[in-house]
Amino acid sequence: MGWLADTVAWLLDGANWSGSAGVLTLLRQHLLLTLAALAVACVISLPLAIWLGHIGRGGVLAVQLTNIGRAVPVLAVLVVLVVAGSPFGFSGLTPVTAFTLFAIPPIVTNTYVGMREVDRGAVEAARGMGMTGWQTVRRVELPLAAPLILNGIRLSATQLVATVSIAALAAFGGLGRVITLGFANQDVGQVVAGALLIALLALAVEALFDLLGRLIDPGRRVAASSLQVPVVSTEP
Repeated sequence: MGWLADTVAWLLDGANWSGSAGVLTLLRQHLLLTLAALAVACVISLPLAIWLGHIGRGGVLAVQLTNIGRAVPVLAVLVVLVVAGSPFGFSGLTPVTAFTLFAIPPIVTNTYVGMREVDRGAVEAARGMGMTGWQTVRRVELPLAAPLILNGIRLSATQLVATVSIAALAAFGGLGRVITLGFANQDVGQVVAGALLIALLALAVEALFDLLGRLIDPGRRVAASSLQVPVVSTEP
């Protein structure tokens, strides 16, 4: 169990937490890469998937095309973009682009499925009340699809936290650098410490999205109940 003692010793060493290669700096880089890629993926994916889910056309093709991205190794994309040079190369645009492509599929898939699984009775009721297409999306479909949409974003976020660690292989920083330096120094304690930090960050992100999910569930119930169509008796 010597590696366990080495891991604890590394984590408790204050020198490992400060400076340009310290954990706090690398954590900030890790979070920035994750948030940037997730934000861009949401900006690209959400409007497209919401629109396709609303009209019910072309969604299956879009989901299949985005799922192809899952078969492409992120590290391969990262290397290709580095070699491609300007405007990529070793600029911040390179990792954000590579990780954005990786983050898109879960968001597109879950958002489209969430929109299509909205109760058609609720949609028809909204239209019968005179709502426009945009009003139906905003006031009916999105509130009901929100939990599944959020789940897609959660999947992307947690996967990104783990995958962004490979950015260190191309000298882009992040907590993965703790692991790469550990291998370079043949320090098992440092390698395990880096893996543990990434795992804890992923769990923290998971817990955050779980909390958000709990907060939006009541809104879903209210939206569903507000669209109940009153039954009009036809008896004399």
